[in-house]
Amino acid sequence: MTQPVTDPNTDPKLVMRSIIQRIATGPDLSKDISELEAELGMQAILDDRIDPVQAGIFFIALRMKRETMDENKGVLNALRAATDAVTADVDELLDIADPYDGYNRTLPTSPFLAPLLAECGMPVITHGLDKVGPKNGITHRHIWQALGVPVDLSSADAAKRLADQGIGWSYLDQASFCKPLHDLLPLRGKMIKRQVLTTVEVMCKPVSGKLKTHFMTGYVHKPYPPIYAELARHVGFDSAVLVRGTEGGVIPSLRQEGKYFAYHDKEAEVEVAINPKTLGIAQELRSVGFPDDLPKTAQADEIEAGVDLKAAAKVAADMGMAALRGEKGAPYDALVYSGAIALHHVGKAASMEAAADIIRGVLDSGKAAARVK
Repeated sequence: MTQPVTDPNTDPKLVMRSIIQRIATGPDLSKDISELEAELGMQAILDDRIDPVQAGIFFIALRMKRETMDENKGVLNALRAATDAVTADVDELLDIADPYDGYNRTLPTSPFLAPLLAECGMPVITHGLDKVGPKNGITHRHIWQALGVPVDLSSADAAKRLADQGIGWSYLDQASFCKPLHDLLPLRGKMIKRQVLTTVEVMCKPVSGKLKTHFMTGYVHKPYPPIYAELARHVGFDSAVLVRGTEGGVIPSLRQEGKYFAYHDKEAEVEVAINPKTLGIAQELRSVGFPDDLPKTAQADEIEAGVDLKAAAKVAADMGMAALRGEKGAPYDALVYSGAIALHHVGKAASMEAAADIIRGVLDSGKAAARVK
């Protein structure tokens, strides 16, 4: 069976056979598949109805020929169907998706945007997992674990934290909101290279707001903003802001001009130039680097950090909490910069300069630190 599949009731094994015969025929002869076929193939993998070897071929062959937008959408459709998605009792919500594979060159400050923005009146959901390639770096989960914050909540329990006036934010783990996807981690580890899942898994949208749900993520490579923007509209995010950030996260370089792409009301995205100096940020550092005294570990390859993740997460946690309590430095400036982008984007401030003033006021008050519980 090498013809396109149009019947959603086709035997999943025949669907996958047809898909592989078309997408895995080399750089010149490989053919694209439809959104429906990508969804059916991904759904069959999530349902554990496909041999792991064939599942690996599915992902690698799509990557080798370069995934189309229809293929991205189809895979995302299947992930969304497997996601435990809920609506929180809040009018608006900001979904912040930092790199699931974490940070391997810098200490992330981005987790602390959640309690900070919650104190500014914008509920925030963040999500991720413990460890995934290619970086296998420090993740949000590691940092919240270091601080004793719950990391294994259900989608419903996370939504309750969002509606709690004294908290207003939550972390949600992929193992909880999309277990079939999380169960693919061993297979993903064996494939080593990035696959379509790395692109689309951040848009599972496990929690929504009653009226609006905004999306914020980062990128490094130029082709990704239009891809992320189109997928965000496809999923139904009312707005999105895509930041060219350090290590693909949501915090831009602290010492040079940058940019982000954004859309509102599901319209076309626009490019916005930004400069930390206009917000009163004068840092010599691009980001918060690893301290020299972190315990070292063996690296599987040159991509991994080579530091003890638990120790690094503890340092990042302490630095982030200090910034939330008003201690000046690079973590403080990182929160001001990225927080200003988010606050202005969701309409809580008329300009980034005004948003930065609001963020500084909250940080200097120390009130956001009380939300880390």
